[in-house]
Amino acid sequence: MDTGHFQVNAELHPHGLRGSDELLSSVPNGPYIMSTTANGSDSKKFKPEMRVGSPSRVLHIRRLPSETTETEVIGLGLPFGDVTNLLMLKAKNQAFLEMSSEEAAQNMVGYYSSVLPVVRNQPVHVQFSNHKELKTDNSPNQERAQAALRALSSTHMDSVVPAPSSVLRVVVENMVCPVTMDTLYQVFSKFGTVLRIIVFTKNSQFQALLQYADGQSAQAAKVLLDGQNLYNGCCTLRISFSKLTALDIKFNNERSRDFTRPDLPSGEAQAMEHPGAGIPTAFTAPGLIPAAPYPTATHAFPHAFTITPTVSYPGLTMPALPGALTSLPLTTTSRLGFTTIPAANAVLLVSNLNPEMVTPHCLFILFGVYGDVMRVKILFNKKENALVQMADATQAQLVMSHLTGQRLHGKPLRITLSKHSSVQLPREGHEDQGLTKDFSCSPLHRFKKPGSKNYSNIFPPSATLHLSNIPPSVVEDDLKRLFCSSGAVVKAFKFFQKDHKMALIQLGSVEEAIESLIQLHNHDLGENHHLRVSFSKSSI
Repeated sequence: MDTGHFQVNAELHPHGLRGSDELLSSVPNGPYIMSTTANGSDSKKFKPEMRVGSPSRVLHIRRLPSETTETEVIGLGLPFGDVTNLLMLKAKNQAFLEMSSEEAAQNMVGYYSSVLPVVRNQPVHVQFSNHKELKTDNSPNQERAQAALRALSSTHMDSVVPAPSSVLRVVVENMVCPVTMDTLYQVFSKFGTVLRIIVFTKNSQFQALLQYADGQSAQAAKVLLDGQNLYNGCCTLRISFSKLTALDIKFNNERSRDFTRPDLPSGEAQAMEHPGAGIPTAFTAPGLIPAAPYPTATHAFPHAFTITPTVSYPGLTMPALPGALTSLPLTTTSRLGFTTIPAANAVLLVSNLNPEMVTPHCLFILFGVYGDVMRVKILFNKKENALVQMADATQAQLVMSHLTGQRLHGKPLRITLSKHSSVQLPREGHEDQGLTKDFSCSPLHRFKKPGSKNYSNIFPPSATLHLSNIPPSVVEDDLKRLFCSSGAVVKAFKFFQKDHKMALIQLGSVEEAIESLIQLHNHDLGENHHLRVSFSKSSI
């Protein structure tokens, strides 16, 4: 047999394989026969040769979970280029993957040497094979592998009806975990060059408009991501083609970004509620504007993936990323000058505050809707800025996802991750006019208990508020008067039919609802009942 080829044949003749890459670490020196098993794994003879393989477009993948599918193995390679062949050795929890070029294989090995690839919660090992090409036969195993390759290849995408637009509309349903612009960029950029993104909230749902360099990339992303969950059991993507042909973005900030124009000003982040077609007022649809030519990679991905947060999220099980969607470095972002801060940070920098009205308590109550606030510091010499320390990084991401762009005291909030790892309290004997507060022992934390049901009731700010812990003696008019006293216009009210301890109240705007929540959450209603207020996904 040519040492540059590895052939599997239906009669399972024992061709020798050279190189440590074809061996489990426990295999002793000398020939080793892989027996045929009930799952149809191929029987091969291995002749170990303990040396590192030189670059090759054939990759050897070891320590795969026994239930690993062909699709998942192919998914490990797709972010780096076309996968041209696959050999599964299920009995030995191994596989060989052939890439379209040696360069693609080198990129894959280089990346996975610094970022551990994970399949079904289990780390796997990727290295070069000593073989330069895979030659496979028509055994049942190979038929499954070839079917998976056909289903996930870019040529398969070419046969799909041409995309009506390069702009996708993305709606995230059941958004229990944080979803940000960077989250979407990381996922959608695997299918081609993402040029522009706008994120906003409409009808109490997190949405985005995302423009690719070409319609083929948009088609691939829609076909393979529509209906999939970003996280295990939540954050379901609903994807459709937008009627827009291009996005015209005026500002680069937390709500919008043009990756082709790093020179754009930051502007003011836009409010999250937008009428009409759901396009923020700062952006216009210019009509038929051809996208500049960009190199694209229209690779498809497996139909099940997760994104792993950097910290655990109480009450939820989030398995680690399978290799297909392990977060690739945001090279485009870095290259264009956008700074990225490690997601493990739980301290937020809040800017564009109203210095005459904002207080630490105000930020504690509002940010506390999305996580437990530990400390708040309004900057002494720059009172339009504040630092807010959340209990963990996931809660910080939730705050950014839901509150960036929302109007507080008449000004849209700007929220980013701070470079600080914690908020420092004033030294003893140093007064700071009450601008720094420690809330770590507050009884008002909503998420103290692991698995709290409050995690399943996290919604974007909306004009409708959910009220609970209402005593029997308090009637509808009492609550309407209470909310009117906070400066809000009450448009509708409804007690829950089966439980008058809870109600919905609809106010004149989202901004009014935010102000009322801050003022009236924990309001004493008498009879040892303190009103609990949160945002509702429902309307009356």
